[in-house]
Amino acid sequence: MPELPDISIYLEALGRRILGQRLIEPRIMNPFFLRTVVPALDQAKDRKVIALRRIGKRIAIGLDDELWLVLHLMIAGRLHWREGVQKVFGKQYVGAFEFSNGMLLVTEAGTKKRASLHVLRGEEALRAMDPGGLEVMGCTLPAFAQVLTKRNHTLKRALTDPRLFSGIGNAYSDEILHRARLSPVTLTQKVSPQEIERLHRATQETLSHWTDVLRHDAGDKFPEKVTAFRPGMAVHGKFGKPCPVCGTNVQRIRYADNETNYCPRCQTEGKLLADRSLSLLLKKDWPKTIEELESLKRDS
Repeated sequence: MPELPDISIYLEALGRRILGQRLIEPRIMNPFFLRTVVPALDQAKDRKVIALRRIGKRIAIGLDDELWLVLHLMIAGRLHWREGVQKVFGKQYVGAFEFSNGMLLVTEAGTKKRASLHVLRGEEALRAMDPGGLEVMGCTLPAFAQVLTKRNHTLKRALTDPRLFSGIGNAYSDEILHRARLSPVTLTQKVSPQEIERLHRATQETLSHWTDVLRHDAGDKFPEKVTAFRPGMAVHGKFGKPCPVCGTNVQRIRYADNETNYCPRCQTEGKLLADRSLSLLLKKDWPKTIEELESLKRDS
């Protein structure tokens, strides 16, 4: 799922292309993509783009007459820009927006169509789309600490809760926790002031770093390679590969369609976190430390 750095780069690229341009024709290719009925999408025709905003992991395109088009790409949705107007074919396309200078296309891979478009009118309706999470890039340490500790969740869950923190998902939360040298399952009300300070700094540094990396990679082109798995990441998507800090193999916790990646040396004091499926299967044979895991590998 595109997260804060990815959405920020999308917005910068869109700003250079559609800000000040007119939306000639919005089109829906998949009926599940459009989630609102009033205002009608037709009311967006021939409207000028006057604003662009990020609302959590959503992209809000502001048109005159107080209309907003709010895109949520979810896991598999992506944006594409094409110069000029062209015919669009293929099941992967769920929406197309023809502007006076080109086309913004929305694709979604796979069969689970979760990406969405909401057509809204007015600031109040737009604010209602905001889950209310803290904007972490400019927040102070006291504000960060207050939000982090007001509920007793794991650090992983807290960072990815859009009602607590804005724009952070599965991928960058792994990278943040690795940089902060903190376990993803540590409870928020158990962290020390020093650990909260490390997490606050790691959050801002990680998101700033990856925004800069993605901006450099895209250059003046529209960002087409938006992915949650990048070669330069320390732990996310790196299960079984060496941690770039200590060389220990990265481990994971799998749940539903997601997984959490972490370094047991840097983050959990050598302890292996219980993977729901494997630990239930292995029961007493589940290794508790990285040393036990390495011993099992040698003996197998």
